[in-house]
Amino acid sequence: MSVSQVGYLVPLNQNLEEEASVPKLSISDGTNVIGRNNIRVSDKRLSRKHLTLTPSPNGSVNLLVEGTNPIVVNSGNKRRKLNPKEEATICNGDIIELIPGHHLFKYKLFNEAQSSFKNKASARTSKDKVETCSQKQERKYVHSQSSEDNSVEAIRNFRLTNDQVPTTFRLLRVQGLPSWANTSSVSIADVIQGDILVAILSNYMVDIDWLVPACPALSKVPHVLVLHGESDGRVDYIKQTSKLDSAQTTTANFIWDTPLKGHAAYISSRDFPWKDQNSLSKGSGFENDLVEYLSMLKWPEFSVKLPSLGNVSVCPSFFRKFDYSEARVRLIASVPGYHSGASLKKWGHMKLRSLLQECTFDEEFKKSPLVYQFSSLGSLDEKWMAELASSMSAGLSEDKTPLGMGEPLIIWPTVEDVRCSLEGYAAGSAIPSPLKNVEKAFLKKYWAKWKADHTGRCRAMPHIKTFARYNNQNLAWFLLTSSNLSKAAWGALQKNNTQLMIRSYELGVLFLPSSFKRHGSVFSCTSNVAQSEDKIPARETSEMKKTKLVTLTGLRGRMHSSSEVIIQLPLPYELPPMPYSSQDTPWSWDRQYNKKDVYGNVWPRM
Repeated sequence: MSVSQVGYLVPLNQNLEEEASVPKLSISDGTNVIGRNNIRVSDKRLSRKHLTLTPSPNGSVNLLVEGTNPIVVNSGNKRRKLNPKEEATICNGDIIELIPGHHLFKYKLFNEAQSSFKNKASARTSKDKVETCSQKQERKYVHSQSSEDNSVEAIRNFRLTNDQVPTTFRLLRVQGLPSWANTSSVSIADVIQGDILVAILSNYMVDIDWLVPACPALSKVPHVLVLHGESDGRVDYIKQTSKLDSAQTTTANFIWDTPLKGHAAYISSRDFPWKDQNSLSKGSGFENDLVEYLSMLKWPEFSVKLPSLGNVSVCPSFFRKFDYSEARVRLIASVPGYHSGASLKKWGHMKLRSLLQECTFDEEFKKSPLVYQFSSLGSLDEKWMAELASSMSAGLSEDKTPLGMGEPLIIWPTVEDVRCSLEGYAAGSAIPSPLKNVEKAFLKKYWAKWKADHTGRCRAMPHIKTFARYNNQNLAWFLLTSSNLSKAAWGALQKNNTQLMIRSYELGVLFLPSSFKRHGSVFSCTSNVAQSEDKIPARETSEMKKTKLVTLTGLRGRMHSSSEVIIQLPLPYELPPMPYSSQDTPWSWDRQYNKKDVYGNVWPRM
């Protein structure tokens, strides 16, 4: 090797692991140009001369942004965004994001013995003498570590067996967090596993330049159908660059965004088997939910060749050929239109209401509170908020009386949360609610803080959407969904409550305490659900167990009988929510903020 070689840029995947399939880039004495050509990707956000690296005698490297887009430098626990023509010094072990959240490389010295220079460099004085909000949060976290509360890192103890995976959901990994915060988390690459012959992807937006590299297995699937809401020009680009079939269909607002935000995914580890040919007419609630929703998407039918079956037509009714009896969730979907008659209770909040009305819940959930958490706030009024709360408060207690109305709180990031987030004010672009929606006076009583110490996600702004009814750390039910808090997503009743009007496609999974058997399952809310024992084979009745849903901290000091099954759901935020103080201001993306964020930027950027 040349004696002038100083180090390498080592490619990393989204989990910050070295990517062996991508070649390292050599860094030598003099000026090194890094850009689209030498990293061999077709991402046009990268300039051919994206940045230059000039090594110093002590092993550190001066970095200058030459392209038109910003980059990010990760040094220790600190992230710094650099705009065009800005400079920084990087040292051994520092990570460069050529596009924020994309194309990650770690700088490594040619001779690792020189890594002592990193310690010297880490002592360098920042140009900004003012303590940043990220430093303040680090001090706050260190302080909380010293307390006796062992729930601070609750996600560290979240471990799942294969049998438990279908009963819960998973948080997506967030880049820049300590390893414990990503315990049992997954990435988009974990969604597609095994020898897949057909994949159907439904997203409102499709960033194909990110999706295929992030999920390499996708490129090996013979048949991929993408349902999305992109424009005609974007459809052509997707087809040309990815070789994936595309259908221009507006679907659920489920966006796999930058790994600096909070997301979640429901992944069933169950392989739903083919039904017995003699029982094709028998369907579960999950099956009906799925087929009804797929039918409303009006996606194009296509033919594929499957082993032992030959050519089959893949259309919504095709999915009735599988046995979904092992599904542990129900689907809550929304489709645009005016729904009345038999369709009134099929979609939106009326579907949720109808399912909850069939359920019997523990006495502790009588008049218990509700929590709404999402990433975009529609134009709301008090009448509709009461309508939604009525649906989310449905259900019976064990004495067969209604649970009663629950008081909701809205978990929503404050301006300070966004300013101090992993992305700074830039994170606010994915929390797109205008001031006119956020500042309505009646909403003040609902605001609650985004607090996520137990999952290490306080600085990862949430793009996840969740709704739940709870009592302390126990959950009556929990919904992971694409629906934001809006009439468009959930629907609004019209014509004296005989018609539901919905404007968007949405999809969510509803977790309910269910009765389980050792072999198979029966969908119900508790063992008290209205289902007579003569419908359940006697040999199975004795194996039924009552299940309870709890948060990550819900097992602490908990005693439960052997007749109970406790299911943990990794809510990223803490319950009960903490209401805003008089100093807190809810984030709105069309307001001007002059106090600088963690990268020294104001909002909107000048």
